[in-house]
Amino acid sequence: MLDQIQMVFFDAAGTLFEVQGSVGEIYSRLARGYGVEVAPEEIQRSFARQFRAQPPMAFPSETPEAERLALEREWWRDLVCAVFAGEGAFPRFEEYFTEVFEFFRRAEGWRLYDDVVPTLAALKARGLRLGIISNFDSRLFDVLRALSLDHYFEAVHISSREGAAKPDPAIFEAALIGHDLAPQNALHIGDSLREDVEAAAAVGMQAIWLDRRDHEENTRLPRITRLNQLVE
Repeated sequence: MLDQIQMVFFDAAGTLFEVQGSVGEIYSRLARGYGVEVAPEEIQRSFARQFRAQPPMAFPSETPEAERLALEREWWRDLVCAVFAGEGAFPRFEEYFTEVFEFFRRAEGWRLYDDVVPTLAALKARGLRLGIISNFDSRLFDVLRALSLDHYFEAVHISSREGAAKPDPAIFEAALIGHDLAPQNALHIGDSLREDVEAAAAVGMQAIWLDRRDHEENTRLPRITRLNQLVE
């Protein structure tokens, strides 16, 4: 089946790169500069809980660019506000949020996995087209440039622009239509078994689970633990 592949899509965060350190550590460190002291572990737990409670970051595809950027920022502001809701007064919250939001636009907020560049280069050398399908906002374009990854990808499909977030099949279908691909001619790789692998397979795409933590969960779908296993 892999001989049919014409284009390979990747998830972004957790697949190509990860947060440098942890969200809790970064939020806590930056908050200290505004006189707010909260333990990183406490912030990390709150972030994980509030992130799951947030609605999908998906806005109608016809939304004007300026409005979409504002909606993306408001989505994150609501989340960060909820993370600190139980920590008492935060007098300079707006300044703090702006710093946090811009921090994750830059390379310093992320760590690129060491198997990514060699794998992307090898796949491109074999003539495969590459793309991204991610539940991310427009800052992803800045992150890809900052990490020197942008030139590898023909297209980047993000939930905030496509009007649907994984595991909604609509975001995968939009990518297939946009590149005039039959599902069996596309492969999607990501670190989430549910949102990336099962969801892509459900629309007929070929899919591989990048299980970097080697969970060994029971699944009949293909699984790798390092991205360069695609080439090997």
